[in-house]
Amino acid sequence: MAALWFIRGGLAAVLAVVFCFMSPPPVECLVRHYKFNVVMRKVTRLCSSKPIVTINGKFPGPTIYAREDDTVLVKVVNHVPYNVSIHWHGIRQLRTGWADGPAYITQCPLQTGQSYVYNFTITGQRGTLWWHAHILWLRATLYGAVVILPKLGVPYPFPTPHKELVLILGEWWKSDVEAVVNEAAKSGLAPNVSDAHTINGHPGPVHGCLTRGFSMPVQPGKTYLLRIINAALNEDLFFKVAGHNLTVVEVDAAYTKPFITDTIVIAPGQTTNALLTADLKSGKYAISASPFMDTPIVAVDNVTATATLHYTGTISTTPTSFTGLPPQNATLIATKFTNSLRSLNSKQYPARVSLEVDHSLLFTVGLGVNRCKTCSSGNQLVADINNVTFVMPTISLLQAHYFNIDGVFTDDFPANPPIRYDYTGKQPSNMQTTKGTRLYRLAYNSTVQLVLQDTAMIAPENHPVHLHGFNFFVVGSGLGNFNHKKDPEKFNLVDPVERNTVGVPSGGWVAIRFRADNPGVWFMHCHLEVHTTWGLKMAFVVDNGRGPEESLLPPPSDLPKC
Repeated sequence: MAALWFIRGGLAAVLAVVFCFMSPPPVECLVRHYKFNVVMRKVTRLCSSKPIVTINGKFPGPTIYAREDDTVLVKVVNHVPYNVSIHWHGIRQLRTGWADGPAYITQCPLQTGQSYVYNFTITGQRGTLWWHAHILWLRATLYGAVVILPKLGVPYPFPTPHKELVLILGEWWKSDVEAVVNEAAKSGLAPNVSDAHTINGHPGPVHGCLTRGFSMPVQPGKTYLLRIINAALNEDLFFKVAGHNLTVVEVDAAYTKPFITDTIVIAPGQTTNALLTADLKSGKYAISASPFMDTPIVAVDNVTATATLHYTGTISTTPTSFTGLPPQNATLIATKFTNSLRSLNSKQYPARVSLEVDHSLLFTVGLGVNRCKTCSSGNQLVADINNVTFVMPTISLLQAHYFNIDGVFTDDFPANPPIRYDYTGKQPSNMQTTKGTRLYRLAYNSTVQLVLQDTAMIAPENHPVHLHGFNFFVVGSGLGNFNHKKDPEKFNLVDPVERNTVGVPSGGWVAIRFRADNPGVWFMHCHLEVHTTWGLKMAFVVDNGRGPEESLLPPPSDLPKC
């Protein structure tokens, strides 16, 4: 596809071509080009080294910059011995599902030596999103930010910051991550937890290993926009900056009503933009990312990642000021933060919540145990939605849907749990699940209310659920079992927060609403990688509408083949 540049003649033409390849580009463009070479690189963390999969040798990977309404073309070339696919997390991908990225859902993965151009237009979105590998556990190191700037001349709906900074929270394993996963698969049990958390790829100083972490210089009196991303594989995180408050202004690339907090809770897959004012005179202050897990039997990595907020002019020998971290099970702090989130709902950015519902769905999410002849334990931990453990196909679901290929999936995913029971109380003795590649079919432009209900099977747990291809509104949540009669009376249909990833409360439920205005096949899964691996995933198939503008575009000629 030829690039079309927005130019105004003469020298402007040359500048537009040059700047559209820069990050961030200072001029308006129609098309932005990036090239991602997937390569191995040896990296040292926690005083040990190992080769990791990277983009262009960078860890974390490069930031994608674009403006609302831009078209983005990213050529990905695979030079590593793993199959690879890249997901542009949170990008709506209107009619361009071929560029969404999850392996065997919307595309076959790139095999070694293959390349593919991801081609999509950013429509009606601005803020912070991110990209990551969407196959195996490669997103342990294969991730980076997506910064969507407003259209030229359109200001932020909050004070313009002096500077913007990307902070990506992650996890680090000393061992090869794929080896960890394979060992767990052989046993049928959970994989080993990570060795540390990271901020921009660094865990910070750790006992017994003298390493430096990420440093963030600030000027006294200036305000900074922090673009915070949780790229961790398996853990919700608390984020704090010692001695400073944060003003939350956006989550998942949707503006919010500003509110002040000293602690942000952010689940894997979620993003949060917050303003920080450097209102102290000098010093060094710890930036921390610590785990939030209110399920006592689940093992987590307790090594907190730290970075440093460094006021200019502060001498290097100045000790860093720390702050008390929330307890690992600080549910009240997490709930207070979540309940404070509201859509901005202004004239320019209205919250268009569906008031009528065509599909009212109840999906239970949880764990189970199936027999496993090849597992050393004889059993295998699994995860499920409505007692269905998802089985990945061997060709992409989107191809099967578009070309009407039989035998790849069925569209009979249950709208409700097959058995009603006390989901958060006493559990059935049979913990086995059914298996299948089952999708739920939606007519174009139909409206959906989906209640995600946690279960106490094995253990209640917070599940960050991500829906591809759509934003949704979080209209309600609560603890215990969802009450079909009483709970909808308390739904917020005025200014609920808009997201693409939502945490299902441990031992509780959350209700979301969205409009199926994007034809294609759209993955929905828990963003805890261990649960996705175990089968806590499904997909919606959305049929075409009436005309070409309501229909999925044809597949590109370079779409990878299985």
